[in-house]
Amino acid sequence: MEQIIKQLEDEIKTRFHKESSGHDMYHLKRVLNNAMTIQEKEGGDRLIIAVSAFLHDIHRIIQQETGKFCSPKDSLVQVKEILDKTNLSEVQKTNVLHCIEFHEEYAFSDTGKTVNDIETLVLQDADNLDGIGAIGIGRTFTFGGANKVVMWVPEQPFNRDTFDESEKDHSTIHHFHSKLLKLKDNMNTETAKKMANDRHNFMETFLQEFFDEWEGKK
Repeated sequence: MEQIIKQLEDEIKTRFHKESSGHDMYHLKRVLNNAMTIQEKEGGDRLIIAVSAFLHDIHRIIQQETGKFCSPKDSLVQVKEILDKTNLSEVQKTNVLHCIEFHEEYAFSDTGKTVNDIETLVLQDADNLDGIGAIGIGRTFTFGGANKVVMWVPEQPFNRDTFDESEKDHSTIHHFHSKLLKLKDNMNTETAKKMANDRHNFMETFLQEFFDEWEGKK
């Protein structure tokens, strides 16, 4: 597995070297680490999970290059081209593509969750864990800056009942309420649920501090 990951790193490093929205190579490596931690306790095909974790955000690079929204499904042709350079079997490649296609499913979206294979569920959890907590806070403001989303617009209500990845929030703080604060209850595995608790609590503490400072209370 380590050899394949090293091969993939060499292959995609150039694709991500200009990424500055929080979906860079370090994000891929953190998601990989999260996924391996979860897999150790929850099971699933370790190789499929690892490769999927390392290739799950190719669609972010396509979106950056084109300036148009790109879903994970839209990236599968490029992902397949990368996989074809490895010695993975066709079945393994198909399983990796499946994980990547469905890794951005959320119970609080219009479509909800449609898959239940452990490999995809682990990938979902691993990716979502990197979107919350201290790192999640940092990535969220990085993403907002990269996409010209303002920090906070207090005049706009928190009124998104369902989440759509293709739609921008009014502000970065709005994004916490439309997505990040909902991720704790969106975790699939018991391992990820436990890992998410402290990260979620840290975000709530941060937001309280943010609002206190905004209003001049501190």
